[in-house]
Amino acid sequence: MRFIKKTLAVTTILLSCFSFSTAFADFAVGDRGEEVVEIQKQLAVLQYNVGSIDGVFGPATEQAVKNFQAAKGLNADGIVNDGTYRSLMNKEMPQDRYGNHAITRTILRAAYSMLGVPYVFGGMSPGGFDCSGFVCYVFGKAGISLPRMADLQYDAVTRINTSNLRTGDLVFFQTYAPGASHVGIYVGDGKFIHASCSKGISVAEVFTGYWGARYIGAGRVYN
Repeated sequence: MRFIKKTLAVTTILLSCFSFSTAFADFAVGDRGEEVVEIQKQLAVLQYNVGSIDGVFGPATEQAVKNFQAAKGLNADGIVNDGTYRSLMNKEMPQDRYGNHAITRTILRAAYSMLGVPYVFGGMSPGGFDCSGFVCYVFGKAGISLPRMADLQYDAVTRINTSNLRTGDLVFFQTYAPGASHVGIYVGDGKFIHASCSKGISVAEVFTGYWGARYIGAGRVYN
């Protein structure tokens, strides 16, 4: 029975990755690598603000792409498809892609699709989320099962140094109780997406302000 469960879990992840990478062959939030660096460099040359040129297609890069698309009369969706790539880079989209991580893209797409959903204590569905319920739901969309509570998620992840943070990692905070009592998903540029008690699903700064004072560490769920 244990073997069957593991086989089903692996099959679910593989199917999720295949369907997602097939459906989204463009550059979008969650991508990373040298090709993203080239896109960021070209946007910066054209004076569009990408934040850091770090090879991470995060919110700042997405907004820069949207601004570029709007200026060129393209569909301003923040996704670098064939047309946007050709207009921006003055060449065709490469057939062989590097640096794409289908799991990360699945997680971030699912997370951003929930922006504005209200906070509900104990919630773990699009009707409302608490912090760890949101993380469970989003990672579940990529076929990854996580413990239900923030402190158990903190115990389950591979601890990483803050300097090694990448999109899709989990970031943890100490709020109402000692230890990890709040969790969110790192999205790059020093920001994370989470279920906020006051704002629902929203994006906030990890290292400054309210959350910066309560940050206790980060962890990686997958390689």
